[in-house]
Amino acid sequence: MKCNKFSYKAGQFFIFAGPAAILFFAVVIIPFIYGLYLTFTSWDGVSRNKPFVGFNNYKEAFADTAYWSSLGKTAIYSVISVILVNMVAFLLAYLVTSGIKGQNFFRAGFFIPNLIGGIVLGYVWKFVFNHAFVTIGNFITGHTTASLLSSANGALFALILVSVWQYAGYMMLIYVAGFMSVDRSLKEAAMIDGCSSSQAMWNVTIPLMRASFVQCIFLSTTRCFMVYDLNLSLTKGEPFNSSVLAAMHVYNKAFVYKNYGVGQAEALVLFIVCAVIGLLQVYFGKKGEVEA
Repeated sequence: MKCNKFSYKAGQFFIFAGPAAILFFAVVIIPFIYGLYLTFTSWDGVSRNKPFVGFNNYKEAFADTAYWSSLGKTAIYSVISVILVNMVAFLLAYLVTSGIKGQNFFRAGFFIPNLIGGIVLGYVWKFVFNHAFVTIGNFITGHTTASLLSSANGALFALILVSVWQYAGYMMLIYVAGFMSVDRSLKEAAMIDGCSSSQAMWNVTIPLMRASFVQCIFLSTTRCFMVYDLNLSLTKGEPFNSSVLAAMHVYNKAFVYKNYGVGQAEALVLFIVCAVIGLLQVYFGKKGEVEA
């Protein structure tokens, strides 16, 4: 009887979870293991032979100054983007849950940029930066204005601006769910006890939304650290490779320069850095959530 019950549950598991598990192993686990194997070879991506080189690829990756430079730019881009994305998303969520007219329309409107793919989004904004903003600048100043994408700092600022515009709408929905999960009676009770609206927000609403903050910061951090499509279509790493972020550097190393072993090693280092940052952020966020 127990054997039949076990086989019945196993059958249910394979019917409902089996296809997803097979796809997960085929698309994630197996490529990850194969990529890990390639970090110990000097494969060029073409030949059948994959000479084993041990940890030489990792030594070359740690000695690659261009890689660490791109990782530093990624850190700067990610820190600024994550802060701005979450600030804008929180303000938008507060706006569309405050009872204004047409708030459902505004929710949909703010979310739409997240539906546009990074490649298309980059080309659209590239036209805006190179033509629309330049034309407006020429009209206002009366002389020729350079595009933001023509300078190193301007290109990085452009990436940050477009990322905030794209990600804020998605994070807004999570903050909206957080606002709606907070019982209004708690805020009203705080205001009856003498708190102002801002004090009630800071001392009651925000602590109870800590789970939303943890999710949004984690998602925005991982997205920013692994960004590639927007980097490719908006700046292509220009001018003079000054806006090459870590994911683009890894791609170029593996697929453009045909150095798969070093590229995979650098990709693994990037994955570990992103995973450590994400896990630490979630750990400290959840710890604060429990204490709250």
